[in-house]
Amino acid sequence: MARQRSVKKVVDTVAAAVEDAAGDAVKAADPVALATSIAVPAVEAAVEVAQTHRVVPAHLKRARLPGAVRFALVAILSFYLESLGRSLVAEYTHGELAKVVRPASSLTQTEALALAAWKLFGLALGWYGNYDGFDLAALAVLSHGPMAYLISTYYGIRASTAGAYLAVEVVSTFVPFLLLRQLSGAHSAAPGIPNRDIVVDRQIQVLTSLLSALVYSVTLFLACRTSLPNSFVLYFEGIRTIEPAQDAQLFSFNRPLTQILCLLFGVAARTLIFTPSVTASPTIRDQEVAEFDPATANLGQTIYWNLWGYTTPTKVSVNRTAVAMLFAGVDTYLQATTVLSGVDSYGAAVYASVWVLAAAITGLALRYVGSV
Repeated sequence: MARQRSVKKVVDTVAAAVEDAAGDAVKAADPVALATSIAVPAVEAAVEVAQTHRVVPAHLKRARLPGAVRFALVAILSFYLESLGRSLVAEYTHGELAKVVRPASSLTQTEALALAAWKLFGLALGWYGNYDGFDLAALAVLSHGPMAYLISTYYGIRASTAGAYLAVEVVSTFVPFLLLRQLSGAHSAAPGIPNRDIVVDRQIQVLTSLLSALVYSVTLFLACRTSLPNSFVLYFEGIRTIEPAQDAQLFSFNRPLTQILCLLFGVAARTLIFTPSVTASPTIRDQEVAEFDPATANLGQTIYWNLWGYTTPTKVSVNRTAVAMLFAGVDTYLQATTVLSGVDSYGAAVYASVWVLAAAITGLALRYVGSV
């Protein structure tokens, strides 16, 4: 009962903070300011609860914290780190990003709340989907990397600034999960996990990362030679140049920074998709799939087998590939339409579709390698 009252106090405090902060922050249409104004009183309440009710004494492990409280702290810390990181990037780059992004005050309430809600959804999916810090960091690279590529390649933003922007997104999701959730057996290479020899093999790690990077590089090259130049000209008002798209070479030999980014995509895809899928433990469903007989199965069993009659590793791969596609598409679209200045929604959708396709092909390639 005491723990339930403690959790209720944290929730009530967050609700009160939202009510108090919503007026000014939402009117300013600044999701980061809104998150920060909520974070401070909520963290203070959590600390007070922990000290008063001894929910998490210092000598106990972090796992003793209630799940709801841990997720609330993950969300609060993530928003706060993102706010802090963006402030530091703006200060040390002398506001370079302000040249191409919209002022926070120009966002509508709907846009500001949509950005905040989408980030919260991503954190919730990661938390309740049993993702760990490496999974969230990889997902951040796959979902925010396209915007870093866009602003550094076509909008004249320095690579260091775009890299700092990407690093903020990665750190703001990686650190909270690292602090409040242990690494999965797949990423810690725990003894006893299936196919442990595969995930600890350096050669396989390098080759699967290179395979994923190759898929991203070729997909980006084909997009630059087909749809992207016209989309940039017609739907990206204020874009500085489209020369990199027009002069694109296979494997980006003339663009070392693009090669580096594709390698980051490759490592991220391997981390998010390949490693968890090859270490997935078999379930009773795998035996049912192996023993499926269409001659004796009823209609429901036949439909299930045709739609979802895969082994557990394949299901994990499909699920995580779908997550990568979803976040690559939605994040890229939202960032292009609400953060960058002068981007038409159709052009943003075309650009986002390139990264959705790259994630899909990469997932298929990694699943093929994992099944060999």
